[in-house]
Amino acid sequence: MAEGGDAATVAHEAGNAVQETPKAEPEKAAAAAEPAEPAEPTVRTIVLTGHGGYDKLSVQQKPQPKAGKGEVLVRVKAAGLNFSELMVRQGLHDRMAKPPVVLGMEAAGVVEELGEDVSGLEVGQNVICLAQTGMWREVVAVPATNVFLMPEEMSYEEGAAIPLSYLTAYFMLFDFGNLRPGKSLLVHIAAGGVGWAATQLAKTVDNVTVFGTASASKHDAIKENGVDHPIDYRTRDYSEEIKNISPKGVDVVLDPLGGADTSKGLQLLRPMGKIITYGSANMVKGENRNLMKMAKTLWQSTSVSPVSLVKTNKAIAGFQLAHLTGEIDLVRSAFQDILNMYKDGKIKPRIDSVWAFEQVAEAMQQMNERRNIGKVILSPEKEPTKPAEGDAVPTSPIKKKKPSLFRRLSKRASRSKDEGEKKDEVKEEKKEEAPAVEEPEKTQVTIENPAETDDAKAAAADIVPADDKPVENEEKGAGDASQEAE
Repeated sequence: MAEGGDAATVAHEAGNAVQETPKAEPEKAAAAAEPAEPAEPTVRTIVLTGHGGYDKLSVQQKPQPKAGKGEVLVRVKAAGLNFSELMVRQGLHDRMAKPPVVLGMEAAGVVEELGEDVSGLEVGQNVICLAQTGMWREVVAVPATNVFLMPEEMSYEEGAAIPLSYLTAYFMLFDFGNLRPGKSLLVHIAAGGVGWAATQLAKTVDNVTVFGTASASKHDAIKENGVDHPIDYRTRDYSEEIKNISPKGVDVVLDPLGGADTSKGLQLLRPMGKIITYGSANMVKGENRNLMKMAKTLWQSTSVSPVSLVKTNKAIAGFQLAHLTGEIDLVRSAFQDILNMYKDGKIKPRIDSVWAFEQVAEAMQQMNERRNIGKVILSPEKEPTKPAEGDAVPTSPIKKKKPSLFRRLSKRASRSKDEGEKKDEVKEEKKEEAPAVEEPEKTQVTIENPAETDDAKAAAADIVPADDKPVENEEKGAGDASQEAE
């Protein structure tokens, strides 16, 4: 009975265990059925991680922006690259937040979402966007006041190429420059984005003569765009060339260079002439910031008193679109005028090249080395391409740090000491090998033949204690090191 009872008890417990097991399964099933929280959407973004070379730019995944009140969410198809972004990367621009920061001031794309209180736009429309920064993303949120409808015949690349270049040229020529029929104009970097735009806009005015500087390989292109007198600034003095053609000079100078070129531009002006400065490209040389180039440009910058302007009947103006943030109505009016010119066939931006986001360094190098004709564009939809054979790929190699002056002097002194010790060993060996019988002969020569006294002194000089030698070597080494330091 006991055994039977035990068996029944075991069976009963086993039955309970079997019944208890399924209780956990509904809990697991319920947990599995609960929907997981959706991951926050991200977009590919070009981020400037610090000031310096091309290696300070990287493509990262960042949270997708959301359309706030009065904003429009736009999927970017193309974004413009401007020279000011090269200066930002090098730490030479004063209108940008400190890194890490997303660059980009102009883009074209498709409206994906409208924020609260936005009217006049619809989802799916092609638009052009303007902003202080942040356009180098796959998706951007932009104030509706900075969004413009694209003409139907305009490509996304053209839409991204127009805003900054054409607005800058427009305000300089027609507001500051007051360009009128029969006037003359000097356009520096005529093959660049602003130079290309300025030439086209100037030619919308009757009988305007355009002088344009560019390397010789770009002359055919800028002549076709409207430049009357192309000048190779690399081989000729553009000031002399202009004076040979127009002895009195020009009426308007657009100066993106700064430094000595601003002074030359002022001298080129005719009475009632105007020079408009809008950049300091002369400060940028190479991939990284060049302090000597900066100092030289600033040192050569002209300093003009109002009295001298009164005496010469000339004017100086400065322009930067980024500083017109509070004048959106003025900007919108000018940009609508530019879009109307495009529709009428009076202007058309030239696209130099289109680069994938991952190739932003190559795009910057294209512009930095003045190889572009027209606008350089970045595209989030373009696949990166391998560089052609022979093309230089921008890199920022780790430069070997030059040893300090103290370390170089110490090294030279140590090397001189080692050389002195070796000389000591050689001289000691010579002393040991020299026969003792030679000493009387030397004494006899010294006494009997005084004419050989100088030779004897010279021989003695060869066995001067080595401790005296390194002193001279150290002094010489210090002088060489000082020259290296200088």
